[in-house]
Amino acid sequence: MHVQQRGAPTLQTGFGRRLTRRASRGFTLIEVLIALAIVAIALGAVLRAIGSLASDTESARARLLALWSADNALSDVRISSGWPPVGRSMFACPQGQYRFVCRQIVTALGSPLVRQVAVSVYPSASSSIVLAEVVTVVQDETRH
Repeated sequence: MHVQQRGAPTLQTGFGRRLTRRASRGFTLIEVLIALAIVAIALGAVLRAIGSLASDTESARARLLALWSADNALSDVRISSGWPPVGRSMFACPQGQYRFVCRQIVTALGSPLVRQVAVSVYPSASSSIVLAEVVTVVQDETRH
């Protein structure tokens, strides 16, 4: 008669032999590999999220500086002594490290005393991407 050790489970093989397996400590190789794969996937997702956040931050910074350039261009129109002529113009409007290009459109309105001034800011002269756009109405102070 076979006496089984207490606490050690037995396995039945196909040939009638019994194998005794003691309680194992630790993890199997496959468990470790699966855990490492999960950690690698999670770290990859974290790195992608950080990269996306850095890109979004740079884009927001460029748009903010472009908005400041547009505001500066409109301030120049407001404080200038001359009445802005109707039409389009393009000029450099750098801000910090960025070399923006501003496009200004002055439009006559229904009243001869006011004109609409729109300033759009682009990353370069050949770009079609508008980073910022500001529109205001200016009054002819000389005809008041």
